Amino acid sequence: MASCRVCDLRTLLAIVCGLITAVVLGMGIWRAVVRIQKETLVPPPSIPTGFCRNNGTWKNGRCTCTEKWKGLRCTIANFCGNSISGNLTFDEIAVGRYGPSLQTCDMNTPNAGKPRATRLCDLTEDGEIKLQEPILGNCSLDLETLEQEAVTSKNLSTISQEAQILTSNADALTLANITSATKVVGQIFNTSRNASSEAKNVAVTVVSQLLDARENLFQTAAAADDNAFETLIKEVENYSWSLGNKAVVSPNIAVQSVILPSGDTGGSTGVRFTVRKGSSNSLVSGPTHVETNVDSIHPDSMTEIQIFLNTSKVNASSCGFVVYQNSKLFQSKSFTTTSSIPQKIISSTTNNAGNDQSASVKMVFHPQYDRKEYELDSFACVYWNFSKNDWDTNGCYKDGEVNEFLHCRCNHTTNFAVLMSLKKIYNYPEPLDKFSTFGCALSITGLALTIIFQIVTRKVRKTSVTWVLVSLCTSMLIFNLLFVFGIENSNGKFKTSDTNHTSSPENKILSSNTDIPNPTCTVIAALLHYFLLVTFTWTGLSAAQLYFLLIRTMKPLPQRFTLYILLIGWGVPAVVVAMTMGIIYSQNPSGWESGYRQEEICWLAIPKNNDFLKSPLLWSFIFPVTIILISNVVIFIIITVKVLWKNDQNLTSTKKVSSLKKVFSSLSIAAVFGITWLLGYFMLIDNNNVRIIFSYIFCLFNTTQGLQIFILHTVRTKIFQNEASKVLKSLSSSTGRMKFRRPSASLGLRVKMYNMLRSWPALNERFRLLEPFVVTEEMTLSESDQANKSI
Repeated sequence: MASCRVCDLRTLLAIVCGLITAVVLGMGIWRAVVRIQKETLVPPPSIPTGFCRNNGTWKNGRCTCTEKWKGLRCTIANFCGNSISGNLTFDEIAVGRYGPSLQTCDMNTPNAGKPRATRLCDLTEDGEIKLQEPILGNCSLDLETLEQEAVTSKNLSTISQEAQILTSNADALTLANITSATKVVGQIFNTSRNASSEAKNVAVTVVSQLLDARENLFQTAAAADDNAFETLIKEVENYSWSLGNKAVVSPNIAVQSVILPSGDTGGSTGVRFTVRKGSSNSLVSGPTHVETNVDSIHPDSMTEIQIFLNTSKVNASSCGFVVYQNSKLFQSKSFTTTSSIPQKIISSTTNNAGNDQSASVKMVFHPQYDRKEYELDSFACVYWNFSKNDWDTNGCYKDGEVNEFLHCRCNHTTNFAVLMSLKKIYNYPEPLDKFSTFGCALSITGLALTIIFQIVTRKVRKTSVTWVLVSLCTSMLIFNLLFVFGIENSNGKFKTSDTNHTSSPENKILSSNTDIPNPTCTVIAALLHYFLLVTFTWTGLSAAQLYFLLIRTMKPLPQRFTLYILLIGWGVPAVVVAMTMGIIYSQNPSGWESGYRQEEICWLAIPKNNDFLKSPLLWSFIFPVTIILISNVVIFIIITVKVLWKNDQNLTSTKKVSSLKKVFSSLSIAAVFGITWLLGYFMLIDNNNVRIIFSYIFCLFNTTQGLQIFILHTVRTKIFQNEASKVLKSLSSSTGRMKFRRPSASLGLRVKMYNMLRSWPALNERFRLLEPFVVTEEMTLSESDQANKSI
């Protein structure tokens, strides 16, 4: 009997809690070791870090350099260095570009802030990089004035040079500048104006510089006028016939003319124009190539775009090709571009003597997106329909994808493109492991029992429901449920083969090139964001409540304290979430979801290029949570020093609180205050192995936070112990009666049951765990709650 009494409920519960802690801790250590081993065994990348020099990037098996560098590893200079000419100074200028002078027009001139001159960095016939002489501008002539003069002036060469100078700084261009420059260039290319070839060559440079301007300016111009760029596009097409067999190439536009052969060509029927890959994205670095008397397309590994023009039935003497680096002049109402990948446009036209537009084309496109970051979902072969001012598929057909080349054919000539639907490749995480699931399950169970206990026993405790603790547990319970069942993005379950449509013969205009939409994941992210903010808000309010109860004991709580904390606890986080979503939506209405949440998991997004300062995760979560945790830590230290661990020498030894009880009291406060969330900041350490260890320690303490609250704030109360004792006694009694009523029950068994039932009162007396954390040396937290029934 004595040995049975030693094994009381307190010892049994301690053993159970110890086993649970040991199991969870062991799983965490095991998972951390396994993950570190996996990270160690990962083979090094095939291309070492830093292989591409001078800000070059490794993409699709080769280095893509910036415009100022070229070569296998971007180590060969492709620019003119800093230079001085007279009183003009110029920075480095990439080959093929005009560089603006550092000296600008005076503030009292119409071109205030614009460069006074530009200078071309060019290649000689021998391939030598050479600076041209500076071209001085007129600070009294702005683009709006040039627009008016271009209509009547005969000196179009000067106007062309002035337009080139005024558009050399693309970042400073405005909507009015682009509109005026477009009209000026249209006049220069107009055949009826008889501008010189030199003026038209400079006008090509102006178009190239305009294509460096911001995308939203072109969108605004097209929205205001559907025909904003129609004249310019048509005039460039006409210009492409007039160069003989020559080409004019600028960084963002290349124009090539071909004189068609006359007479019998021996069975060959057309012209093939090829744009080859360069060391950078500039068209200057990728040479263009023309072949006549050919009969088909024939791309190779260095081909980016190739078009075959069938001229067998065409009554024309020449044809022209134009390549645009991007689609800014072709603003579509039906296709929305949301990625930053430039989409080249190619034009093929002939100068038909009659109205017979019977030429046909075949094309191949090799899109230059990073195949480790994106995958092609579908594409459409389209042309620009001037009557609609939009892309159209009439007369164009898809011939599928072969070796990463997209094949198209059309039965007419004009401006062509391939509209691609790209899906970003995400490393979707594996489902929650057993460690996380087990910890969350324990928390969910503990939180649910704590809420039920607080509500059901309010009459026994002779106090109202402790709304702070109930609200904290409720928000934490909902967050854990959402985390377990909703944090994973369902898009991760789709395979590429399930959604890929590149082999489909249907040539249909796509609506956009965005990822698979998942509004459910966005809703889950918003709810997780809200309820985790609510949880931290209630930890802060718990700290404020205890501060008033324990430190400012002589002063009453503010009036309507309960109402205020309920409004703050549930209302303020809702305002933060709503403002965050509203701000992101106002900045990018079409792609706001990707700006708010991640694709890998349904949680707040981190911007690209590690631009953490613009992250909603920083300003709408980490920043407010950090403020709450700092205040909680300060209040925790004050309460611990001034109340829990304060020694009063006037108390007798029988009234003094044991050190073990003080430790449990401190842990009780730490669990409610969320102090263990501070471990999350150690996960920002650069060392991967250290970060993994802290991530599992963080997971251990915070997935079981609900269990900690249940043990420290529910199990340790006298009321729970008494009620648990009654339940166990009732179960034992009913079990004893069932066994007593059995005829076959032995006398020895009845005696043992009788002795066990007799032991319950004594056991009930000993069923006392440590009290909840001490409010004063002689008052527990539950008693302080009774002192303030309104909380």
